[in-house]
Amino acid sequence: MAVIISMLRGVNVGGHNKIKMEALRALYESLKLRDAQTYLQSGNVIFWTDERDLAGLAKRIEDGIERKFGFRPDVILRTAAEMKEVVARNPFAKRRGIEPGKLLASFLASDPGEEARENVRQMKCDPEELRIEGRELYIYFPNGMGRSKLSLAKLEKTLKTAGTGRNWNSVTKMLEMAEKMEASQ
Repeated sequence: MAVIISMLRGVNVGGHNKIKMEALRALYESLKLRDAQTYLQSGNVIFWTDERDLAGLAKRIEDGIERKFGFRPDVILRTAAEMKEVVARNPFAKRRGIEPGKLLASFLASDPGEEARENVRQMKCDPEELRIEGRELYIYFPNGMGRSKLSLAKLEKTLKTAGTGRNWNSVTKMLEMAEKMEASQ
């Protein structure tokens, strides 16, 4: 049995694709995903499962959301161990002055491949800083996301895979919740 962190893309953003977290937890429980806990209102769900096929599980969750709520968001899954690796690989971790609320981790649905990663590394994005490792893209927005000229749509097109971003405070909180669930077992 594993603890999984599930992140829905584009839920409860700008008044679109609304889901109450209580209803989302109930849906996960109906899919036999145990002890579902949500974090914030943006579709973050941490739960237990025996399922080993995470791609199949993501599709099953997407199907369930579409049936229940009438729209189909991308669902990105990471195991607790994978999330620990995301935190451990943070390329900004040792740098002073990095504000966690301005650091975004974008979780990609699939591995974009080395060519796409290299294309991202070559992108000019000053003053933002991009780093990509495996299926995660780390972006530091020194002036905040609201003022950024960086095109997230262009990034996604370059990567040829969907993703969903969470600020660093959310990443570490979701990992903390997952570790607490693991410790309770």
